[in-house]
This record gives sequence, structure tokens and C-alpha cells, in this order.
Amino acid sequence: MTHAGPVTTLFERAVREGRIKDDPEQRDVLPILDRIVQGLAARPQPSGNGGGWLGRLFGAAAPTAAAPRGLYLWGGVGRGKSMLMDLTMQAAPIEAKRRVHFHAFMQEVQAGLTAARRTGAQDVVRPVAERIAAETRLLCFDEMQITDIADAMIVGRLFQLLFDAGVTVVTTSNRVPEDLYKHGLNRQLFLPFIALIRDRLDVVHLDSIRDHRQGRRTGDQVWFVPADAAARRELDAVWDDLTDCADPGQLRLAVNGRMVVLPGGCDRVARASFDDLCSRALGPADYLAIAQALDVLIIDDIPRLGSQNFDAARRFVTLVDTLYEARVRLIASAAADPEELYVKGTGSFEFQRTASRLHEMRDATWGRVGGMAAG
Repeated sequence: MTHAGPVTTLFERAVREGRIKDDPEQRDVLPILDRIVQGLAARPQPSGNGGGWLGRLFGAAAPTAAAPRGLYLWGGVGRGKSMLMDLTMQAAPIEAKRRVHFHAFMQEVQAGLTAARRTGAQDVVRPVAERIAAETRLLCFDEMQITDIADAMIVGRLFQLLFDAGVTVVTTSNRVPEDLYKHGLNRQLFLPFIALIRDRLDVVHLDSIRDHRQGRRTGDQVWFVPADAAARRELDAVWDDLTDCADPGQLRLAVNGRMVVLPGGCDRVARASFDDLCSRALGPADYLAIAQALDVLIIDDIPRLGSQNFDAARRFVTLVDTLYEARVRLIASAAADPEELYVKGTGSFEFQRTASRLHEMRDATWGRVGGMAAG
């Protein structure tokens, strides 16, 4: 019997332990991921000055083996794309690897371009690409999508330089490559990037008949009162139901040169407390980035609102408005039902609109995709 590859081994272990459900369409992708991980393992590690990527920065010889061909894995919501990418990250036996949401990555790139322009560099893309390549051999992206013309105009050259430098890319997307930046301004300038994806990555459609998130909590309770230990157990169950990541971690989003970090993030689902979201100095741009990155947000411990936490209450109103406009599913524990959260004091009258929106968002049909918004 053929020895299972490293990603397949992790997949089968997760199935045996009941952490994921077996899926034949996902299994079809495993040989490609095994090939990538084995190819990365076969490349000699950088040496000198302590090894690792620091060795490359300080002049160690670059690996001689060719970088393994990467993967563009696309398909509908809830098919397990992020879970497969997580297993790849876990299996890759190298230190120079990174998993990042594509939106956050491009925010970092744009900040790097701005810094390069300040130095007077004629070619601002190359130093950014060289810095990334010096630190990263495997680059895993969640949710590749191009909506910004500034990103669209530079991704082709950026990724050409990364590929040429030996970076292997594994990315997920809800869209076939030809639908990226669809109808975007000056799209003809973007088309070479699509050709580059086809040339340098295996493009695979994960066409599972099973939506691993469909039906989970659809129509069930999504607002838990009071925010006690029982409510936390319910939200723990929701989190377990809605996430398939092998190793859920933080959600990190770069916004205007800062990092917005939520404690839990997996496959377009995130979890954070009210304090994480509203007691910190976050603003509309931060909430917009969160909404764009998510289909479901779970919030723990929403308190009663009033003069004692007026600034946090204002941020909560902004957050709800942003989630509402983006049709992000909200699941939460709170001290009271929406209409009882903010009953007196400055801002309580205006909060009636927010309470109305919260009630609408509790409906089973709320979300981007039918009942439960999913990704």
C-alpha cells in the first residue's frame, strides 16, 4: 500500500478523531497538497547566521531545488478550502511559511510600496517582493479577491517576482481566476495576472456537494441572554459547528498601517468579546475591514449600555451598522435583549434603530447566503 503523504496523514487523523467529516472531493485535493509539502521538504534549508530565513537575509546561498508548483483552490462557501490550507501549513516542515488573509496581505504590501516611494526608489514593487521572499518560502492566502484598483495594478508584477524568487503560493478563493476583479476599472491591465495564475499554479475547483457549514445553526437561537456560563457554552458549540480549520488562530487584518486582531478566526468566521471590538480605539475603517473578511461574527459578553460605557456603545452602534450593511451574520451573548440593552441616557433614543437592526439580523434568513452566511 502506498504510504500516505504528510497532508493526507493529518487529514485522516482529523477524520478519525471526529474533528472533520470525510469528503471525497477534499480527498481529491490531498495528493496536490502532499506534493507541495514534499517538494518544500526536499529543498535544502538556508544555512549560515543561525539558519532559517535570517541566513538568506545575511547572504546565505539560496536553495538550489526548484520551488514546488503552488495551488489556487476555488469553490463555493463552506467546502473546506481553508481547512485544507491549514493542514498544508501544519504539514510543511519549514519555518519560512506564513498564512495570512489576502486582504491583510495587500494592506501590508501597499504600506511597503508607500515606504519604498519615500526612499525615492524607481521600482517600488521589487524591494517589497524581495523582503517577502527573504522571509517566506510558503505563502498561504485565505480568500484571494481583488476589489481595489490599486491592488489590481500591482499584483501581476508582485507575484511574478515572488514566483521567480522561489516562493510557493497556496491560495483559496470563492471565484474562478477569470472572475477576479470582474468588471473592474482598467481590467485589461489586470488580465496578465490571471494568465500568471494559470501558468504558475494548479487551479482546482473544490466542487463538493456538501456545504460543511450549511444547516449549522440556521434558524437556531443566535442571541443568548444573559451572558453567563451557559451562554458561553452555547457560543462554544456554535464556534465548533461553524469552523472547520484544523488549527484556528487569530484573525489579523492590516488597516491603515495598524493590525486589528480578533482572538479567534477561521474560514470567514471570527470570535471576539465586546471589549475586544468596542472598548478599544477602533473606528469605521476597522469595522469595514472586519466585515469584508467575514461571513459570521460571534461576540461574547455584550453588556448593558449607557453613560458608563458611552464610547464603547457608540462603537457598538457603528459595528452593528457595518455588519448590517455587509449582511454579516451576528451571533452573540448579551446582558439583555436588544431593546433592553440601552434604555436610558444620551444615545438611548438613537439606539432604537440599532435594536431594530439587531432583531432583523436574528432572523433565520439573514446573511449573505440564504439562512446562514457562510464562507
